[in-house]
Amino acid sequence: MRTLLALLVSVFAVAGLSRPAAAQGYPAKPVTLVIPFGAGGDSDLSGRLLAQYVAKYLGNATFIPLNRVGASGSIGTMAVRNAAPDGYTMLIARIATHAIYPALESKAPYKWNDFTMLSLLELNPYICAVKADSPLKTAQDLYAAIRKDPGKLNFSTAGPGTSQNMAAQYLMSLAGLKPDAALGIHYKSGGEVTTALLGGQVQFACNNATTLVSQIRSGALRGLFVTTRERIPELPDLQTAREAGVPDMEKIVGWTALMGPPGLPREVVERWTAALAALSKDQEWRAGIAKIGGIPAIRSAADTERYVREQYELYDKLIGTLGIRQ
Repeated sequence: MRTLLALLVSVFAVAGLSRPAAAQGYPAKPVTLVIPFGAGGDSDLSGRLLAQYVAKYLGNATFIPLNRVGASGSIGTMAVRNAAPDGYTMLIARIATHAIYPALESKAPYKWNDFTMLSLLELNPYICAVKADSPLKTAQDLYAAIRKDPGKLNFSTAGPGTSQNMAAQYLMSLAGLKPDAALGIHYKSGGEVTTALLGGQVQFACNNATTLVSQIRSGALRGLFVTTRERIPELPDLQTAREAGVPDMEKIVGWTALMGPPGLPREVVERWTAALAALSKDQEWRAGIAKIGGIPAIRSAADTERYVREQYELYDKLIGTLGIRQ
C-alpha cells in the first residue's frame, strides 16, 4: 500500500512539473505587447491603455509595448503568429491586419484566424463628410449627385487598400453605384484625407471620427452620418448611418482586438478572460478609450472571432468587387 501511495505521489509531482510554465502563476515575467503600427496611432494608443489598466487585474503584471511596424502591420502580426504560445507575446490586432490585409493580399503569410482570439477592445466609428459650404446635406443628396454626373465627384483616401477607400466604396455599393461612379484620390495618410476635403480637392470623404470631429465642430466640415448605432456625444446632432438611410454602413468601423499566438494554454486564456471582464468595468480605462475617440467593446472570445470573421468576409467581397486583390 505504501509503495502504491508513493508511486501515485511521484506521478502527480511529475505531472505538476510538466504543466506549461504559463499555468504556474501566469504571468510570471513581463509580457511583450506587440503593436504592429507606429507610435501615436489608434493601435498604439489602445495598446498602451490596455497595458496601463489591465496590469492590476493580472497580478500587477509588467507589460512591454513593442512597435513592430511595416508591410501593413503584417511584420508585427507575423512575429506574434510565430511566437511561443505561452502568453508572453501578445498582439494588438487591427482591422487592417485581420480584415483588410488578409483579404487584399492573395499571398498573405497568415490567415485572419491563425491566432488565439481573446477579445475586441474598442471600436472606432467612421464619419462620412463634405465641406461645410457643399450643397450636399445628406447621404441621399450625395447619391443623387453621383448618379447625375458619374465620374465627376472625387473622394479622398489613404490608399487603395485602406479603410478610407473601402468605406467610400462600400457606401457607393449600397446604392448600386459602380466603383468608378466617384473617383478616389489617394493620399499618404488619414490626416491628408481630411486636409484634402478641407482644401476642396475632393467633394467627400469617409474617415476615422477622431480626425473629423474637431473640423465638424468648428464648422469647416459637415458630417453626413456616423457609423454607430447611437449618436456620438461629441456630435449629438450628427445622424447615425441608420437615421441617414444607410444602416449597413454600421459595418464600417475601425477596431482593435487582443490576440495571442495559436494554441495559447487554457489557463492563460482564462486569466485574460477574467482580467478583461474586470477591465470592461474600469471607469478610468473606459474614459481613456473615449478620450482617444474609441468606444469600449470588450466581449467574449467566441463573439470576437465571429465579429472578425464577418469583417474579413465583408472586405474580401468588396475587394473582389473592386478588382484590387494583389
